[in-house]
Amino acid sequence: MRPHSLVMAAPEGSLRKRKVGDVDGSPASPPTPARDSAGSPARLHTGTFWLTRVVLLQALAFIYFVAFLVAFNQNKALIGDRGLLPCRVYLKNVQEYFQGRIGWDAWSYAPTILWLMDWSNMNFNLDLLALLGLGLSLFVLVTGCANMILMAILWALYMSLVNVGQIWYSFGWESQLLETGFLGIFLCPLWTLSRLPRHTPTSRVVLWGFRWLIFRIMLGAGLIKIRGDKCWLDLTCMDFHYETQPVPNPMAYYLHRSPWWFHRFETLSNHFIELLVPFFLFLGRRMCILHGVLQILFQVILIISGNLSFLNWLTIVPSLACFDDATLGFLFPSGLRGLKNQVLRIQKEDTQGVQPRPSYGCMVRRVVNFSLGILVVWLSVPVVINLLSSRQVMNTSFNPLRIVNTYGAFGSITKERTEVILQGTASPNASAPDAVWEDYEFKCKPGDPWRRPCLISPYHYRLDWLMWFAAFQTYEHNDWIIHLAGKLLAGDAETLSLLSLNPFEGRSPPRWIRGEHYRYRFSLPSGQHAAQGKWWIRKRIGPYFPPLKLEDLKDYFKTREWPLPEPHLDTP
Repeated sequence: MRPHSLVMAAPEGSLRKRKVGDVDGSPASPPTPARDSAGSPARLHTGTFWLTRVVLLQALAFIYFVAFLVAFNQNKALIGDRGLLPCRVYLKNVQEYFQGRIGWDAWSYAPTILWLMDWSNMNFNLDLLALLGLGLSLFVLVTGCANMILMAILWALYMSLVNVGQIWYSFGWESQLLETGFLGIFLCPLWTLSRLPRHTPTSRVVLWGFRWLIFRIMLGAGLIKIRGDKCWLDLTCMDFHYETQPVPNPMAYYLHRSPWWFHRFETLSNHFIELLVPFFLFLGRRMCILHGVLQILFQVILIISGNLSFLNWLTIVPSLACFDDATLGFLFPSGLRGLKNQVLRIQKEDTQGVQPRPSYGCMVRRVVNFSLGILVVWLSVPVVINLLSSRQVMNTSFNPLRIVNTYGAFGSITKERTEVILQGTASPNASAPDAVWEDYEFKCKPGDPWRRPCLISPYHYRLDWLMWFAAFQTYEHNDWIIHLAGKLLAGDAETLSLLSLNPFEGRSPPRWIRGEHYRYRFSLPSGQHAAQGKWWIRKRIGPYFPPLKLEDLKDYFKTREWPLPEPHLDTP
């Protein structure tokens, strides 16, 4: 990583708080809006990052809030005491792997606060971690104030969930949030809760940490594409992407029908943004700002065109480090007590050269920031080697704390969409010709052809996302889907909360559950099916898994240490 340009440099010394009075020593006058020599409102100077820190912290807090909200709403059904993949079983297996001890090996393999908690009520533990995260992130989001301790707690809480989340938390944006959150710790003073902590200027080391992060995210995504699916080279990937992405939204329905030349333009633009624009970071202030603008616009387009969790929202966060106070000043009001006016006064003091000798705390902080830079450089070595390798892997961590990771997205594009549709019947004989099979509907993934694609980003339905992967694998590769079937056979309320439609609501649970495999494609907006109200056209491929009843699953559940669901009988 090259050092930052001199244009972006600014004094980093810590300044003592003081009253600004007349030069002759008369008492300080009330604050007035800063003005230049011509009497017009003064403009913020380039090269300082006080406002940048505020925007970065609030943006990061927003992502944390969404992530903890998803965790609070879904973790009990996914990894709770009776979840689809109970985290208690996972931690127990890790403990047994290390000879039954909860020592350094177990901690380093799965760093999580849950090792210190009582496992008898894991639902309570998961809710506690999520609620603490929600409260702390909301505080930072609303106030714009944070310190190192608060941000470190947020990071530790989310890391504790990710490291027991198993397959539900196995995607790149989880590691990306942890790396972004780790850097966010060092944006802040140790104790002070202030939007403009006067004694703690924003560290250039941390800013370059964020820039290095967005550089790796984008370049990694670009390289994995040109090394992966050949459709990225022949410019045809966007012919398929909108229809086959994990969770399409309504805009994807229309974008899929764009002219062929527009799809070629999209693919070329993607290569430009991911392979060339990242190098703008190292070409001075103006090109760095241009990089930030282009990356944010690119992420906004991706947000509009698909439900990719909070991934694109999160990718905007490190891009904000490309902007200094002069660039971000328009976001803040110019009132007497506004942040912009306070920054103007700080800049005025700095230009007058009234900077006291650095305190002991400032010297310690410089050492900490320098050590952070050394750590990031050291941990980046395998990441850079991976970027340069023809066998590049994406979304991989080389350390248990996930501080510096590899990233990438859509290295291969599926050319047709398949879906697993879960169906139940109350018939005593699953093979009977008159058996009526009724579909379960998920929150967001395609099912009912008449249902409009959902719009949920930055929120995320983890089960829906995994069902997309399950559809082009087999149920043997996804044993959790058999657990899901068992939960539906028992009418488990916690599991049903993950779905949007239970066809047996108000009745006894089904006697049989089966998985059916379908091929889906968008209807033509002006075509016959669209005129009937259909967004999708589907065709049955065959069975995904055979009809199952609860009694048949007892041994299957027992070998995996899953609690056997108890049938819940509803009365009409």
